[in-house]
Amino acid sequence: RGLKFMLVLLQSISDGERDEEHPNLIRVNALKAYEIALKKYHGWMLQKLFMGSVYALPYKSDLLKALEKGREVKEEESIEKIHQFLSRVTPILDAIYEMYTRMNAELSYKA
Repeated sequence: RGLKFMLVLLQSISDGERDEEHPNLIRVNALKAYEIALKKYHGWMLQKLFMGSVYALPYKSDLLKALEKGREVKEEESIEKIHQFLSRVTPILDAIYEMYTRMNAELSYKA
């Protein structure tokens, strides 16, 4: 689930989804990833904690710099690397999720 969250987050960033008023924040991306990957597994309390935690997320520029191991790289280059990563990893993760579904191995509890 955590991998799915990260993939949706990175996909959202690479697709250019953003808050037009605050383009360097990744709250919009994190909220989308949470809705898709994690929310259904969390009870009310954890959902509220997550909503508060989005204010502690790094800036997009800091996240991209961290993904580049501290090197200064143009945003477009980082986004292209994210696209390449996602194109390779997403099919693998999809196959894993499909296998879990076919085996009825999905954990269905709420934290």
